[in-house]
Amino acid sequence: MILVNTEQISGKELEMLGIVKGSTVQSRHMGKDIMSGLKTLVGGEITAYAEMLNNARALATKRMVEEAEAMGADAVVSIRYSSSAVMQGAAEVIVYGTAVKIK
Repeated sequence: MILVNTEQISGKELEMLGIVKGSTVQSRHMGKDIMSGLKTLVGGEITAYAEMLNNARALATKRMVEEAEAMGADAVVSIRYSSSAVMQGAAEVIVYGTAVKIK
């Protein structure tokens, strides 16, 4: 599956199949939440949250690809990611794009 954030794939003619998306809501373990809170006092990267968001993006992308495959797509173009906090310590990550068939 080809995944790009551009509207076209260079040198390819595309047949648009429709919008596909994947999403997930993830949270951190309470113990790691406390340690991350302490990290805000001294500054620096909060690796527990960075890891959580990386895992969430990977899972959301996997779900989007599965949806595109079910439509018979060869690629997804115009991919965009978005995230938002749904509560303290939990975030939603969504990825969406246009499923296409390469002619």
